[in-house]
Amino acid sequence: MAVLNRDVAETILRAAALSEILNKRLVIITSAVQTFTPVEMPAKILIVEDEPSICENVVYALEADGFAVTSAGTGRKALEQLEAQDFSLVILDVGLPDMTGFEVCKTIRKTRSLPILFLTARSSEVDRVVGLEIGGDDYVLKPFSPRELVARVRAILRRVSAVPLPAPVVDAAGPLVIDETRCQAIYFGTALNLSRYEFRMLKAFAAHPGRVFSREQLMDQASEEPDASMERTVDTHVKTLRARMRGAREGLDPIVTHRGMGYSLLETWPEV
Repeated sequence: MAVLNRDVAETILRAAALSEILNKRLVIITSAVQTFTPVEMPAKILIVEDEPSICENVVYALEADGFAVTSAGTGRKALEQLEAQDFSLVILDVGLPDMTGFEVCKTIRKTRSLPILFLTARSSEVDRVVGLEIGGDDYVLKPFSPRELVARVRAILRRVSAVPLPAPVVDAAGPLVIDETRCQAIYFGTALNLSRYEFRMLKAFAAHPGRVFSREQLMDQASEEPDASMERTVDTHVKTLRARMRGAREGLDPIVTHRGMGYSLLETWPEV
C-alpha cells in the first residue's frame, strides 16, 4: 500500500510540474501575440524615366529610404506596369521617348487617382501649370537632389494616407454636390473631371456659397504647401472650372468674378 501511495504521489508531482511548464509557455505565447506588431509593406513607387543615370540615382535613393521601386523607360511600359500591379505613387518624367509624361498622366487619370509627381527639365510656368491642371500632384525640376525628391514623395504619401475613408461626406450647394470621400464633384448630375487643385477649390466654394475668396485664400484651400508664384495660376484653374461646369450645363456661370477681390460661388441659383 505504501508503494502504491508513493507511485500516486510521484504521478501527481509530475502532472503538477508539467502543468506549470505548460502554463509558463502559454504565458509566453500570449505575451508574444499581444506585443506582435504587423510589419507594414513598403510603399511601391513606379519611376518612369528614360535616362538611365537619373533613373538609377532615384531608384537607389528611394530604396535606401525603404521604398519598393519599379522602373520603366517609356510611357507604354509604365502603363503596362500599372495594369499589372498596384503602386502608391508614380514619379513621371515629362520628356519620354514614345509619348509625353502629360499624355501618360491623362491616361492614368482615366482610371486611377494615385499621386503623380512630375520630373521635368522645362522651367517655364506654363509647363508646370499644365502638369498640375491635368492631375499632377507635384513637380521637381531637373537637376534635382535625390534627397529632396524622396522628401517630396514622403510628403505626398503622408497627405494621401491622412485622408480618412469613412462613409461619404457630402456638401451640397444648389445643383453642385461635393463627395469628399471619393474626391468627386457632381454638377447637375454630371461628374466633373477635375484635377486635385480644381476639386479642392470647388470644394471650398461649395462649403461657403456667396463668400468671396481671394487668390491667396484659394491657393491655401487648394494646396498644403502654397507657393507665392502659384497664386498667378488661380485664374487658370478658375477658367478651367468654368469650362468644365459649362460642359455639364450651358448658359450658366456659377463662379462669380469680383474684380480686385477674387471669386465666389453663386449663393442663389436661378431657374435653368
